[in-house]
Amino acid sequence: MVGVLLITRPEHDEATHYLSKWSEQIIDIAQKKNVKVIDLHREKANRNRVIGILEKTGAKLVILNGHGSDISVHGHDNEVILKEDDNKAIKGKIIYARSCNSAKKLGQNCITQGALAYLGYKEEFIVASNSTNIRRPLEDKTAELFLEPSNHIPIALLKGHTTGDANNRSKDLFKKNIGNLVIEGPSSYNYFAIRYLLWDMSHQVCLGDEGATFT
Repeated sequence: MVGVLLITRPEHDEATHYLSKWSEQIIDIAQKKNVKVIDLHREKANRNRVIGILEKTGAKLVILNGHGSDISVHGHDNEVILKEDDNKAIKGKIIYARSCNSAKKLGQNCITQGALAYLGYKEEFIVASNSTNIRRPLEDKTAELFLEPSNHIPIALLKGHTTGDANNRSKDLFKKNIGNLVIEGPSSYNYFAIRYLLWDMSHQVCLGDEGATFT
């Protein structure tokens, strides 16, 4: 094994269902890279498991999917799984929180308390979707515009890129999707998504050491 990845995949509403299903791509790539994956799916994405595993294992890369706030990230059924005073759990970690607002205060607090880097969103993380694909998130081409670029942060880290580079590569994919929609013009079904893609890209940040790597 070349490293340990902890990923949370709550799945209690439409938003977390989408994040959970799209995270399967990340898990697949990690396993192909011979990375040990600790997958906390559904009810396993609870605070006791997350904090216990982070404090007791060598999981350096932490991916948190779920709802969030300025000062917390949530797991299954919106239980708070990471908050501002979890310094022992986050020390030496690279954290990517695919949740709303958590990079505003929690992210910087994690850096102050010893995390290597914190990647996430300073404002709401928006994912538009197509109602005809609610039960098939991986076939949703509208959601793909948002989730493929956001997936690229952990994928780039798994491939050995730095945190800063992973953030920039993700933003490049957002830009690519925006550019394609501009070329397609207002007749495109997903033309409306441009402003939301710009929003996510603009509020996605990398805090801490931009030269940190997982491998």
